[in-house]
Amino acid sequence: MPLRHRALVRRRRATALALTAVGSLLALSAPDVAAAAPADPGPTQITATPRAGAAQPSLTPARRTALIKSARSAAAGTARHIGLGAKEKLVVKDVIKDADGTLHTRYERTYAGLPVLGGDLVVHDKSGRTTVTRANAARLQVPSLSPKITAAGAAAKALTVSKNADVKGSETEQTPRLVVWAGSGKPVLAWETVVEGVQEDGTPSELQIVSDAATGKQLQAAEQVHTGSGTGQYAGEVPLGSTLSGSTYQLVDPDRAGQKTYDLNQGTSGTGTLFTDDNDVWGDGQPSNRQTAGVDVAFGAAATWDYFKDNYGRNGIRNDGVAAYSRAHYGNNYVNAFWQDSCFCMTYGDGSGNTHPLTALDVAAHEMSHGVTAATAGLVYSGESGGLNEATSDIFAAAVEFSENLPADPADYLVGEKIDINGDGTPLRYMDKPSKDGDSRDNWSPTLGGIDVHYSSGPANHFFYLLSEGSGAKTVNGVDYDSPTYDGLPVTGIGVQNAAAIWYRALTTYMTSTTDYAGARTATLSATADLFGAYSPTYLAVADAWAATNVGNRVALGVNLAPTADQISGVNQTVNLQLDAYTTNTGASLTYEASGLPDGLSISPNGLISGTPTALGTSDVTITVTDSTGATASDTFTWQIAYVYANATRVDIPDNGAAVESPVTITGRDGNASATTTVYVNIVHTYRGDLTVDLVGPNGTVYSLLNRTGGSADNVDQTFTVDASTQPLNGTWTLRVQDRASIDVGYIARWQLTP
Repeated sequence: MPLRHRALVRRRRATALALTAVGSLLALSAPDVAAAAPADPGPTQITATPRAGAAQPSLTPARRTALIKSARSAAAGTARHIGLGAKEKLVVKDVIKDADGTLHTRYERTYAGLPVLGGDLVVHDKSGRTTVTRANAARLQVPSLSPKITAAGAAAKALTVSKNADVKGSETEQTPRLVVWAGSGKPVLAWETVVEGVQEDGTPSELQIVSDAATGKQLQAAEQVHTGSGTGQYAGEVPLGSTLSGSTYQLVDPDRAGQKTYDLNQGTSGTGTLFTDDNDVWGDGQPSNRQTAGVDVAFGAAATWDYFKDNYGRNGIRNDGVAAYSRAHYGNNYVNAFWQDSCFCMTYGDGSGNTHPLTALDVAAHEMSHGVTAATAGLVYSGESGGLNEATSDIFAAAVEFSENLPADPADYLVGEKIDINGDGTPLRYMDKPSKDGDSRDNWSPTLGGIDVHYSSGPANHFFYLLSEGSGAKTVNGVDYDSPTYDGLPVTGIGVQNAAAIWYRALTTYMTSTTDYAGARTATLSATADLFGAYSPTYLAVADAWAATNVGNRVALGVNLAPTADQISGVNQTVNLQLDAYTTNTGASLTYEASGLPDGLSISPNGLISGTPTALGTSDVTITVTDSTGATASDTFTWQIAYVYANATRVDIPDNGAAVESPVTITGRDGNASATTTVYVNIVHTYRGDLTVDLVGPNGTVYSLLNRTGGSADNVDQTFTVDASTQPLNGTWTLRVQDRASIDVGYIARWQLTP
């Protein structure tokens, strides 16, 4: 997002969503949160190698196209498989394939043909097991597809919002687009309007306004323009990729899909002229030489391309092998730089007096990383997701700097230190202690989502620094840092390369457009489990770094045993119950013991309880897990062995249609059922409030279990108790289910009866 003087930012209104200093770096001033205590540096940095199977090898454009084509052809089946409604369709955005064959397919959604903003999701397919990461888990349904507010009314409101945000020359880019808004809360029909103009500092503006199509209420306002051998002013003497055309060299990089670098000649539109030279020796390190800025720009583009490709196999910003282009010398005295998805290009101003260009390496990497975010998670540029969007660009700016580690620009955890926008030699941001800039937050708080995204990025930047280097005082490449922690406890670093790898996998594989800080913690822990193993020292460091910024808790050391729910099993019926335990003691093995198991059951060395119970009754079972260091944990639950009858045959439930039934038949029993008969029901459905669920006894008596209760929650996974003492045990018992409203569908997965 754009780079901006702090003074300029403070004059802007909050609704402008100003993008400041080195890729959306600054924002409105915010109240301080509780001071964090300096933490002891802790032990030596953790070293680990990512798991080979979780690597994402570079895909050729042809292979990527083939994977996307395959996903498109299977989209309808995938939509049914993950339980989407009949009006919903999946639109493939990207496909990533791990070295072990795991596929991560990112989708947008439509509803009744309308785009769904905030409806994105990622489907993970691994060894036949499918899981889904959703931007919004709410049921996708709107009462009407007819807007009460006209397109003209939405456009007029959007223009007012844009002008109030100090965007000059505002005009709607096109007719407002009717969409379904699912970015937050209950989905509604909405208008999306993009208003073009110029921001206060001269940065182009593409302001996206989303408004409720029934009430006109503004739902979102987000800026879409993201700001933020030769000798460069900042990079020094560096190699450049150029192409000989006739007798003239052009800044067209043949090794990186023909990335081009243009001189805008102080213009503000078009591409200007391609940088050319007669001897392939570019710039002299002085701003008076127009090629000097071109050197920094071309090198920054190449370094960012190489970083993502060399480390993650990413083939260009969109991972499609297509080059972005760069434009230097934008405007007069323009103190900013920005990324635009609409032109797929980077643009750099020359700064104050046209002598301080904003072309440093971390600026370039920051801004182009906004393009990577747009092509992957698409983090919405407002609220907590907006702060994470900004932090992502800061994170990869630091990672690219460390990857290059130029003599003229040594790697650091400072943002914009070379360009000196503030004119006092200070950086724009400090990742070790973000609040040093006077506005950013060090730690998460409930009010974080209400401040400008430049400053709400602080906790994620702080997390990344702590994860990379650890807490406490230290010196890195000649820069002194002293990073505090919210909880006063030390954090051990894992190194910038591994920290960035975790963030990249989280961004591209698990984050969605609406991911907040809690979601970022979950995403990074999932990514760490993939790369380094769950509960490994690296995994614990990730949890520690988040806790040190007030996001979640640290993982308890030693043996951890997940509680086991009370069990009911059928006599003479096979049992398989896998216990869930882990130890944080590296390399330690686990031993499982169980007391009080029902007759016929036993526990294996890996914690699987199996066998066939032979006698009725109830017992208290105690599980004890011990690791090879002697650490231990225990859990107790009850286990009832009874007559249990089940049906696990799938029965599809038609949308707003006739009732369906799933039977179980009992024979060889005497007498009647119990007054405390239990019925366990497992129904997969995207809106349980549509369903009626009944138990029908052998003599026809109907017992209502669920009558359209539970609202918009997914699925029924519940045990009901009924008085069936008037029913004979023998005969056919039936579970009857009916969907009584349109849109959502599902199926009976399993049910069981304990009469």
